[in-house]
Amino acid sequence: MDDAQTLSVTADGRMRRWRRRRSPLPGLGLTLGVTLAFVLVIVLLPLAGLGWQLVQLNPNEFLAVIAEPRTLASLRVTIGAAAAATVVNGAFGLLLAWVLVRYRFPGRAILDALVDLPFALPTSVAGIALVALYSDGGWIGDLLEPLGIKVAYTWWGIVVAMIFTSVPFAVRAVQPLIEELDAAEEAAAATLGAGRWQTFRLVTLPHLLPGILTGTGLSFVRSLGEFGAVIFIAGNLPYKTEIASLLIMIRLDEFDYPAAAAVAGTMLGLSVILLVAINAGQARLYRRFERGA
Repeated sequence: MDDAQTLSVTADGRMRRWRRRRSPLPGLGLTLGVTLAFVLVIVLLPLAGLGWQLVQLNPNEFLAVIAEPRTLASLRVTIGAAAAATVVNGAFGLLLAWVLVRYRFPGRAILDALVDLPFALPTSVAGIALVALYSDGGWIGDLLEPLGIKVAYTWWGIVVAMIFTSVPFAVRAVQPLIEELDAAEEAAAATLGAGRWQTFRLVTLPHLLPGILTGTGLSFVRSLGEFGAVIFIAGNLPYKTEIASLLIMIRLDEFDYPAAAAVAGTMLGLSVILLVAINAGQARLYRRFERGA
């Protein structure tokens, strides 16, 4: 590719020709066009289809669909199970990320790779595997049965499935921040007399809060939309273990597209609100950290 030629005027008024080397990579016009086209086709068009279905409902019809006892029950089950799974992922995701970064032990690389297994494993396969483990006669189900604990085909089965499918978000969002921690700051805190818990709370945790917020938020949003793994272990009983995603599919099978769109729009709105809140909270934490630094 030829270099671009540009004319400039020197201090004495003479013209001077100089060459500006072009970048070998595509410019803003091409990359921006491809990016916008991708977002339009993959993201905006499906959302536009959902929006078109929603505008067919007036506010009273929308509220009537959402206020149905079965719809409210499915939303409570979904949101409650997602919240419980997120709490577990927030705690154990941080612990797992800490172990993977701070300690060296045999099999560490294998454990690190297994964290991403839920991303690669089809959710239906995950659901079947969870049923085999937690149902009556399963390896874990047999251990829990004498304790009177039943997981498969209960609300707790939904929580377990959501934990399995969303835990990578909690781990991978925090892991890079732990790797970037300055050990000298922790050593300085210990030198000044701070205990381990005090050092973690005052020195380490503020660095990790943005990642924890992002990881738990994404874990919650991912759990809200989980379908394949949940329907195999939940039992899918209306008013008890029926999730919102399954109810949407049922309404579509009944050709009740407005009702399906109303439930889907509610879930989408909740997810968007959470994502916006995550971004705002993350930016606020970074600003606070920079002021403190």
